[in-house]
Amino acid sequence: MNAVTTPTPHHPFNEAQWLRILFLIADTEQWLQQLHKDIFYQLPLKQHKKLLRNNWYLSASVLAHILERHYAPMARHPGAGKFTISVGLIVSIIKEAFAAEAKPVPQSCYQQRVWDVGSIIGYDVEGNATQLVTVIADAAGRIITAFPGVILEASL
Repeated sequence: MNAVTTPTPHHPFNEAQWLRILFLIADTEQWLQQLHKDIFYQLPLKQHKKLLRNNWYLSASVLAHILERHYAPMARHPGAGKFTISVGLIVSIIKEAFAAEAKPVPQSCYQQRVWDVGSIIGYDVEGNATQLVTVIADAAGRIITAFPGVILEASL
C-alpha cells in the first residue's frame, strides 16, 4: 500500500500525515541540493559559485546524461559526438558557453548556444575533430544537454 493515498469520501484528508510527508520531501530536497553543490565543488575549477548561477542550471542528472552519451571514455552511444577532454573542462566549457548568444533550436521550444572553445574538445557526430560545443537549454536556463559540434540539419 502507498504511504500517501488520494482522499476519497471513505478516507478523509489526514493533514498531520500530509504535513509530515511534505516536510520529509522538503528536507530531502534540501539535502539533495547540498549534495549537488558539494559534488560540483569537487571539480578542479576556478569560480565554483558561477556553476550554480540562477540564469543557468546544470543538474547532476543532466551532467550524468551528457557524460553517458558524449564522454569518450564511456563506451555507450557510439553514433554520438564525444568529448575527449576531462570532466572538469567539459563543465567549465558548458559554463563559458552561456556567454554565447542564445538562438532557438528549430522545431523546438529550447535554445542553443554554440561556443568556439578555441582548441579541439572532441569529435562531432560525423567523427570530425571539433572545437565547437553546443549547449541546449530551456527558456529558464536549465540545461538539457551539451555535446561537441553543432546540430545537423538532417537530425531536425
